[in-house]
Amino acid sequence: MLKPSLQIAIIQSDIVWENPEKNIAHFNQKFKNLPLTTDLVILPEMFTTGFSMNPHRLSETMNGQSVSWMQQWAIRNQIAICGSLIISEQSNYYNRFVFVYPNGEIKHYNKRHLFSIAGEHKMYTAGSSQTIVNYKEWKLSLQICYDLRFPVWSRQSKSNYDALIYVASWPTPRIHAWDTLLKARAIENMCYCIGANRVGKDANGHAYPGHSAIYDALGNTINFSNREEIILATLTYDTLSQLRIKLPFYNDSDEFVLIKS
Repeated sequence: MLKPSLQIAIIQSDIVWENPEKNIAHFNQKFKNLPLTTDLVILPEMFTTGFSMNPHRLSETMNGQSVSWMQQWAIRNQIAICGSLIISEQSNYYNRFVFVYPNGEIKHYNKRHLFSIAGEHKMYTAGSSQTIVNYKEWKLSLQICYDLRFPVWSRQSKSNYDALIYVASWPTPRIHAWDTLLKARAIENMCYCIGANRVGKDANGHAYPGHSAIYDALGNTINFSNREEIILATLTYDTLSQLRIKLPFYNDSDEFVLIKS
C-alpha cells in the first residue's frame, strides 16, 4: 500500500519583535486562510518573539500560552503544527522546535548548534539528541536554522527519514548560503528538504528575505517565495521511494558515530 501524500503549508511571515500576543493574533488570521487539505503547518524559528536573546523575559513553559495555542489549532483543524519557541525547563532556556499532532500530542527538538555570533550559546542550552517524528507514515527530521550549516548532524543513515524540516531566522546577507545548503541537504540525504524562514526586519536591524522553499531529493525546487505568504506543496512518497530505488547512493555511504562535544 502506498503511503499518503503530505500537504504542507509554510507560513512565511513578518514577526513583531518580542511580542507573543501580537504574533499569535497575526498567525490566527493566517490560519483562517489555510486550505482544508492541509496536513502540516510549518512556522519560522521563534515565531512568537523573533530571534531574541532575552529568554529571561520571553520564555514560556510547555504548558504556556504558545504551546496551548498550537494544540488548540491542531485539534480544531485536525492538522499538525510545528515551529520553534523560547522554552524554559529545569532552570534552562531552550530554542525548542515543537511539533504538535492533530490530537494535541507533542514531540520536540532542542536546537543543537547555537549561533555563537549572536551570543545564543550564552543564553540557551544546546540540545544533545535528534528528533524524528512519525506523522501520517512520514518520518520527519526536525532541525533549526544554524543546524543547516552542519551536515554531519543531519546526515541520515540508510534512509531513516523522508524529509528534513528547517525552521529559521536567516538574514539577507547570508541568504545565498541558505538557498545552497537547503538544496545540498536534500541531495546528500536523498530526501525532501523544507526550509521555513521569516520576512521583515527585527529590532536589531537584521532584515530577513524569506526564501522559504521545498526541494525534492534531487535538489529541484517544488516551491519558493520571497514575500509574506502561505507557501504550499505536496510531498509524494512514491516519487521519493522510486528515486531512492533508482539511485541507491546509500549502499556506498560511510558509517560513522556522532561524538558529543
